[in-house]
Amino acid sequence: MTWRPALVATDLDGTLLGRDGTVSARTARAVARVEAAGVPVVIVTGRPPRWLGGVAEQLDHRGIAVCANGALIWDLHTGRMVESDPLDPAVLGQVTERLRAEWPEAAFAVEYGDAFTHEEAYPVRWAGDNPQVRVGLLAELLSRSAAKLLVRHPSYRPDDLLSTAQAILGDAVSLTHSSYDGLLEISAAGVTKASGLARVVKTHGVAAADVLAFGDMPNDLAMFGWAGRSVAVANAHPSVLAAADDITASNAEDGVADYLERFFPV
Repeated sequence: MTWRPALVATDLDGTLLGRDGTVSARTARAVARVEAAGVPVVIVTGRPPRWLGGVAEQLDHRGIAVCANGALIWDLHTGRMVESDPLDPAVLGQVTERLRAEWPEAAFAVEYGDAFTHEEAYPVRWAGDNPQVRVGLLAELLSRSAAKLLVRHPSYRPDDLLSTAQAILGDAVSLTHSSYDGLLEISAAGVTKASGLARVVKTHGVAAADVLAFGDMPNDLAMFGWAGRSVAVANAHPSVLAAADDITASNAEDGVADYLERFFPV
């Protein structure tokens, strides 16, 4: 291959991580080789910062991460926020009002970055007590700026949820999803994984054309359109497979590591 990335950007869940949510030994070695060659590896995820500690430890990675679909730029070394681009409370109020009028049965939650608050009807999909997760009334959820607004619907599929929300809200906000159940993710207008990654890449003096990006879900599409080369894992959403410049093995088969080994061999 004559082209060689100057920076590698990768999604986590369904992409870099295996089905059990961990980093395989092969993937950890591949990432280490990339960084040893002087090529930065940037985590670009829908996850909030508080969900990155375990992954960073498995990768021995302490760089800058793009979190919450581009709304938060997080320094894994210092454990501090570098930049944020949140949803304004007024916008949160307008969006939830319009969506609730369309979907009375929908439930809302907000990701602040340091905490997560949800309506009682919103189904939380992880077990155990967590002081950073709270139940609140909708008015409380909308009282401060948020990294993401999340909407769960009991019967809509995520692609249908997304297309309906796009018809209702237009470009007033950024809309996407990264799941196979009825979950919609909403960020401030123009905020995507691409916008967050562009901020980080600029600090490295790297051009978008020299970025290699890996992903698997619709929230990776903006990043795929921006990066010089986009690679979908084989288990990716159909829209991501169609948009990718190349396809690698599935996340269960260390697809990211397999592709990186072409440029940074064992």
